[in-house]
Amino acid sequence: MEPFELEALEQQLDNQEKPIFMKPGHCAGDLVEAFDWKVLKEEPGVVELDVHLPRHLLNPRGQLFGGFTGTYIDLVAIYTVRTLFIDKPGFTWASTVNMRIDYLQPVVGPRFRLLGEVISDGRTTCLVATYFLDEEGNKLVYAITTLRKYAQVT
Repeated sequence: MEPFELEALEQQLDNQEKPIFMKPGHCAGDLVEAFDWKVLKEEPGVVELDVHLPRHLLNPRGQLFGGFTGTYIDLVAIYTVRTLFIDKPGFTWASTVNMRIDYLQPVVGPRFRLLGEVISDGRTTCLVATYFLDEEGNKLVYAITTLRKYAQVT
């Protein structure tokens, strides 16, 4: 086996060992093909994902159509908030209250990274920053999302 083939195989196996972000069956997740995202990092208040850009989400210039950007952000922001409650009972749901998106550069793929980070964790709301990064780490999109947390009703 040639060295470049071995490297490609090792990379493929490495990617298979990473957990997936979301199982198929979620309407928004299926649209952006979140079942094929790889979790690179997950800790309380921080999530980093390896994501691909599906063809059906492209605009005529071959870029992520801006209207779908919020779907990515919403999924990542909610997931990021959930990381705060992995070992804590009582959290059941989070809903988006507000989202601001800054488009810095086009998202062209084929792969990019998403980074979610809790900026503030209040009593009833969380503020989450979401970044879209190209494979070189350049910021493509920045978003700030306010989410309301709902406690478990007993």
